[in-house]
Amino acid sequence: GAVRAVLPTSAFQNLPLSMFLEAEDLGYPAWSGPKTGIRTNKEIKTALGLGIVRFKETDIPPEAADYDYEYRINTEVITSVTVSGGQADPDNPVKVKFTIGSQTYTVSGVYYPEGDSQLVWVRWTTPSTPQTMVIRVSATGGGVVNKGAITAKIVDLLGNDPPNPLADDRNDSYTASSIPNNVQKTSASWGVWHPWWQENWVWHDGDDDDDGYWEDEGWWEFDWNSYSASLSASMSITPDEKDPTASDKDLKSGYGINQTITAHVSTNQSSAVMNAQTALTYLPEFNYQNYWRLLDQTQSGYNAKFEFQKNKFSTYKRRTHFTPVWMPDGSYTPYTWLFDCWTPDGMLSMNLTDSVYIYGSLWDDWHIAPVMP
Repeated sequence: GAVRAVLPTSAFQNLPLSMFLEAEDLGYPAWSGPKTGIRTNKEIKTALGLGIVRFKETDIPPEAADYDYEYRINTEVITSVTVSGGQADPDNPVKVKFTIGSQTYTVSGVYYPEGDSQLVWVRWTTPSTPQTMVIRVSATGGGVVNKGAITAKIVDLLGNDPPNPLADDRNDSYTASSIPNNVQKTSASWGVWHPWWQENWVWHDGDDDDDGYWEDEGWWEFDWNSYSASLSASMSITPDEKDPTASDKDLKSGYGINQTITAHVSTNQSSAVMNAQTALTYLPEFNYQNYWRLLDQTQSGYNAKFEFQKNKFSTYKRRTHFTPVWMPDGSYTPYTWLFDCWTPDGMLSMNLTDSVYIYGSLWDDWHIAPVMP
């Protein structure tokens, strides 16, 4: 009252009417009242003295795919090339060398029939820091590789966790987005040529001083040994056990969820197939963009298991993700891309989803009552 009496024009007209919204945004209404005159406290608190600066979004051209492979740090991978040219057999063997960083890997005993080829690969572990590497590949013994230099981009997926949701967060303009669909490949096949000698004994007559002799004029035949791998997986989303009012798949917004991914790999050449090593979960409140949760691999091997990392905002440091309080009622569906299951025939990967159902918010579980006298 004292301020209004002393500075009515400055405090209750000029300042509040200097900025206001022309269109509703961030939960605040647009101001449609007069642009002059002293305003009431209620008008100032609800709609005046605030503004939003908007910029035209800059069109950023997509980066050129200037690499052959994208790998993750600290990941066991397979890098493959194809060798061809002439015939490679035990009499004319081919060797392939991969130079990766300071290490050289040699694959000996590469065989294939005339007019055919052989897939050759190396199994190695990526560095612990992001970088771009050039893998040099060469062949000796008459074979030629299809690619002598392979560019590998090594990336780190950590550090893109979503922000901690707050009790007073709002997103009145939220609309659900379509679930992404990344590259999915659940099976792979390849093979290895195995040479064997086809005997063909021929008698050669001798001259006057020689009775003759038998000579094996055989040749190399080749058998094709086939190999394969397949990836299957499932995803389960459930309300966190600390949610006091959750039931089965139902929970109120603002509470946490738990996630479990189980991944099974089947193959008849285990030396050439990695287990699934990476799982990224994208969230509907961010329209499956910008943020993700990199899951922990809590069980390794061909029957791997993945869960959320321990949440630093969780009181009990649980493996949980907190749904936003403003999330509308209905299906809540995180999306996970499971990948880094490497084979000589490329990477296996899967798209996975599961849902819980939101009814109400955690505020429904709070009751405000007067203090007992």
